[in-house]
Amino acid sequence: MRQRIDIDTGTFVRFWLVVIALAAGAFAIYSARTALIIIATSLFLALALNFPVTKLAAKLPGRSRVGATAIAYVAVIAILSVVVFLVIPPIIQQTAKFAQTAPQIVETASNQWDGLKGLIDEYNLQPQVDSAIESLRESTSSWASGVGRTVISSVGSFFGFLASLLLVLVLTFLMLIEAPTWMKRIWSVYRDKERMEIHKKVTHRMYNVVTGYVSGQLTVSAIGATFAGIAVFIIALIFPNVPLSLALPTAAITFTLSLIPMFGSSIGAVLIALLLALNNLPAAVTYVIFFVIYQQIENNVLSPHIQSRKINLSALVILGSITIGLYMFGLVGGIIAIPIAGCIRILVEEYLEHTSKRRVAKAASAKAAAKS
Repeated sequence: MRQRIDIDTGTFVRFWLVVIALAAGAFAIYSARTALIIIATSLFLALALNFPVTKLAAKLPGRSRVGATAIAYVAVIAILSVVVFLVIPPIIQQTAKFAQTAPQIVETASNQWDGLKGLIDEYNLQPQVDSAIESLRESTSSWASGVGRTVISSVGSFFGFLASLLLVLVLTFLMLIEAPTWMKRIWSVYRDKERMEIHKKVTHRMYNVVTGYVSGQLTVSAIGATFAGIAVFIIALIFPNVPLSLALPTAAITFTLSLIPMFGSSIGAVLIALLLALNNLPAAVTYVIFFVIYQQIENNVLSPHIQSRKINLSALVILGSITIGLYMFGLVGGIIAIPIAGCIRILVEEYLEHTSKRRVAKAASAKAAAKS
């Protein structure tokens, strides 16, 4: 049985206007994704630094928020400089060392094939083996000579990253200074005091989620970095080819990458294992064994104990939010995905609670009207 549905022209036009507006909004967000990442990162850093800046401003003469923000910024820039100083030079040094020794390694390996020489001579494989060795030697030599060109080609991207980082720092600085003024302006717009108190409560809960996540993640990362640095220091004492100077870069790499939940520590472990493998393969295997054991302790004891009361999200929601953040906005998205998910949870809970109260009040008023 066919039914005919009549739709007036106004409804049809409004429907397509909504569709076009949504498509235009999605395209605008996609086009401005880089700027949105910078702004979101700045906002995240501002929320994370607001608590120490506020405490520091209360102790400074004149309660200068500008001075407190400047002091906090000096500390942050100093930490970033130390991390860069500890991480970049060892990576370049170990890569250059491997590039210089790679042809020699291939040559040594080719000279140690005496046990297979009889088999090679029996099947007349010597020309193929010589050709393969020569090709591998040329490839490693060309790769070693191309390291410099690769570094030079990456300079443009590095300076682009520095420009974005500078913009993030400036925006965060301005947000920290102007945050109290803007909050007063926002709350002054309200005429309904009850609604203003509700929104203040929601904002405070969201703020606590972000600051709690930051403090918890910093604690977990610091513990992991300390143990990783100690492990590499002990490995360097056991294996003579491993330099003791890798302990501090290991701690810096682990601390920085562990700020990315769930995936960051594994990425850091792979990078450290590669650095160790360039010096001693058993040392790299030893570190991998240590990391697997420590990761089980961190995932099952440390992290749940530290973060359980701060975020209150299930493992599925955490993994899903991190995946979306990584694929949409890269590593920065992975870092800020969990606090954003926590804030969304608070908004949903408040909306459901408000809707439930409104329904109960409406039902009560209906019953009262029916009785009267």
